[in-house]
Amino acid sequence: MHTVSGRWQLGLLLSLTTAFLWGLLPIALKGLLQQMDAITIVWYRFFSAALVVFLFLLFRKRLPSFSAMKGKVGLLLAITISGLCLNYVFYQLGLELITPSSAQVLIQLAPMLMLLGSLIVFKERFSKMQWLGFSCFVIGLILFFNLRFGEIFSQMNGYTLGLIWILIAAVTWAAYALAQKQLLNNFSSNQIMFMIYLACVPLLLPWANPLQAISLNGFGWALLVFCCLNTLIAYGAFAEALAHWEASRVSSVLAITPLITIGSMKLLAHYYPDYLVAEPINHLSILGAILVVIGSAITAIAGRKRKKVRYPLRPLAKP
Repeated sequence: MHTVSGRWQLGLLLSLTTAFLWGLLPIALKGLLQQMDAITIVWYRFFSAALVVFLFLLFRKRLPSFSAMKGKVGLLLAITISGLCLNYVFYQLGLELITPSSAQVLIQLAPMLMLLGSLIVFKERFSKMQWLGFSCFVIGLILFFNLRFGEIFSQMNGYTLGLIWILIAAVTWAAYALAQKQLLNNFSSNQIMFMIYLACVPLLLPWANPLQAISLNGFGWALLVFCCLNTLIAYGAFAEALAHWEASRVSSVLAITPLITIGSMKLLAHYYPDYLVAEPINHLSILGAILVVIGSAITAIAGRKRKKVRYPLRPLAKP
């Protein structure tokens, strides 16, 4: 069993770094969509990630063995590849139609759906506190979109379609995460991510247009580089945070990501009003976003509750 280092200050700093980068990502992606189509952006993110992770694994002599990819392992790998690929694509398509704030709040459904899926797939159980956190999360979502109810339920417009794309992105991410959890018995997380990135590059190429990068201006190139590096740096900080701090505490810090997006959008609207259109927000929307964060944090922390051992006859042998 992995034991954290106990350097919680470093774990907190790394967790905040990840949350900050993930909070800025949809804002950068939204800006880049003004110069590049959604599929091409996703293709570049996968291509750059595959290249960097390949060099990392090659240097450490940890490239995965492709001979192990058969039977159940091959099926799980296919689910992880298709799940994360579709997650990236549908999230990008949804972001094209709605604001970064809306996308970031709604995509928080992804880890919740993963936890609900664990109840079925892994026969896990929710504690009372987790159900309380989930209820808080759902109420928060409803309150956040209170100004959009008429638009969402009255007609199938671009905003409603964007929300549907983000919802599908959350479902596909949950499927990816559940399958990856099983694959960790055969491969490391870096090996799994490399195989996903590598497979997605040729899969998306027929719908991508890499030559679009030629027409980018300086600001567009800066956004593209930021988006490509964001996932690598953020996931690197996330993995390192788990080495120093408990996973539940890291997850609870990452729950603040939507607030970072909302706050950043407000700053952009004030200083650069022509860059992006901010999400219309009232007091109920702000309360809803806070409840989404609180609900996510409660569910993550309560999920780490230890099971009671009724008859501890002798210490268990360490693996």
